[in-house]
Amino acid sequence: VLTVSAMPGAPQLPPFTVFAAGAAGGGEKETTAPLSLDELSLYAAPQQNRRYAEPEAGQLEERVATFRKLAEPYSAWCSGTFDKIKPKVQKVVQFGSDAYACLQKPPKDFYPRAGIIGFAGMLGLFLARGSRVKKLLYPAGFMAVSASLYYPEQAAAIAKSTGDSVYDSAVRSYAALEKILKNPQSKDANGDKSKRNP
Repeated sequence: VLTVSAMPGAPQLPPFTVFAAGAAGGGEKETTAPLSLDELSLYAAPQQNRRYAEPEAGQLEERVATFRKLAEPYSAWCSGTFDKIKPKVQKVVQFGSDAYACLQKPPKDFYPRAGIIGFAGMLGLFLARGSRVKKLLYPAGFMAVSASLYYPEQAAAIAKSTGDSVYDSAVRSYAALEKILKNPQSKDANGDKSKRNP
């Protein structure tokens, strides 16, 4: 193949003449036929009709998808429950780490005070013979009294918060009891009136 003109770096090559050789030893005449670049198979780009085919899901993929659909409500429930429980767990962990740090470097006279509070609880347990209610109330009461002697500020704060919560619960229970007692009387009164005036 003989090229007549070619310019390197040209954006488009012009048509050129191609000399084709005949069969070897045939004695035929050489023919010349002008060809363009588009007619040569080397430069012609084949038409590409590409389509993306979705691969078929295998048995394992189908089983995993089915399992995920079945487990989705439970995982949502677990994540919601975990979000509710997480702050409480963090508070417990923080309390444990604070208690451990306090026991590593305790304040002055911590162990003697703890010993006296524990002894008061054991004394309450010893004095509470015969009744399960006494076994709950006496040790807790003796320990609370002895702890309040050593830590009066904390005892006052706890007593105040406990008193407020007890007062609120007493008011709520009184309102609920009053509502329960008033409703049956009003129903009976309405029933009596309906019986008297048909």
